[in-house]
Amino acid sequence: MFIRNCWYVAAWNHELSGETLLARSILGEPIVFFRCEDGSVTALEDRCCHRAAPLSLGRKEGDHLRCGYHGLKFDSRGICVEIPGQDKIPPQARVRAFPVMERHSWIWIWMGDPATADETLIPPAVGLDHPDWRLKAGYLHYEASCQLICDNLLDFSHLTFVHARTFGGTNAWANQPPKIQRLDRGLRIIHTMREVDAGPMLAERGQTGKVDVFNVYDFLIPAILLLRGSRPPAGTVSVEPGENDFTSFSCQAVTPETERTSHYFFSWGPRKSADVPGLLDLMWRTALAAFEEDRKMIEAQQMRVDTNPDLNRMAIGADSALHSFRRLVDRLIAAEQQAGKPLQTPQAPG
Repeated sequence: MFIRNCWYVAAWNHELSGETLLARSILGEPIVFFRCEDGSVTALEDRCCHRAAPLSLGRKEGDHLRCGYHGLKFDSRGICVEIPGQDKIPPQARVRAFPVMERHSWIWIWMGDPATADETLIPPAVGLDHPDWRLKAGYLHYEASCQLICDNLLDFSHLTFVHARTFGGTNAWANQPPKIQRLDRGLRIIHTMREVDAGPMLAERGQTGKVDVFNVYDFLIPAILLLRGSRPPAGTVSVEPGENDFTSFSCQAVTPETERTSHYFFSWGPRKSADVPGLLDLMWRTALAAFEEDRKMIEAQQMRVDTNPDLNRMAIGADSALHSFRRLVDRLIAAEQQAGKPLQTPQAPG
């Protein structure tokens, strides 16, 4: 089951341009996205009310979308305004329209009750056009549940083992637990590690010896990671850095496609004032390699979970943050159920 009354990342905004019809399933529901003539984004149920043909196989006509099967035409509210061959349009000739917002280079969608869509609940991500950061954007599709990916992002102890050749390079990730702070709609995870090995990425830049690692990230509902990082030479910084002292930033978002498949959106890059030639390319190569390492492990984990979904998995100390976040998600789902959910939570296909 999923939280519905929140904002999920549905796409990068550069995925929608011109006459593009973007088909994407969110929480098990097929949705088609397109831009109106004024540049605003529309999201409609990708299922014609006539014979359930995907509207994404039709065509955009200005601010309207015409079904490619029998030509029914829908406006940006999902209301059918034309049926070829007949004058009368029945009131039930409509499809669901979803609230959408374009912010921080992402297209956000509200999957719950449209009347409760609250723009202030959009997490404070950083867009690709932010003046302080030089970021690149990526996307991965996962054959794994959103929860398994969230568990991974909430527990950086795996960097020692999964990312030994990319992000890792030190046993400190596994041996030094982070500080965990509770936020209103998430957690803040703080890693401070002194005099540790520089790691593979810094070594490729010629920086060897010891460094101090400062990583602070917020993990927010529904599954948004906002990470600030810095790795100065050991001993050069006597106090933990402030917001303006971090030298890298990453935004990451996990959006359920179904109960066991997920969309993963991510960006990473250096602070512009700390950028040097070749740095962004090196960071990006490292990120892509590391995220593939994660995907290989998590998709394999999903396959094992599928063989025995009811298996009682043992907890260890490193699970503290992920269990705290799971409890927060469970509380929000329970609150929606108590208030009366607007829609039935979709079941996994098959």
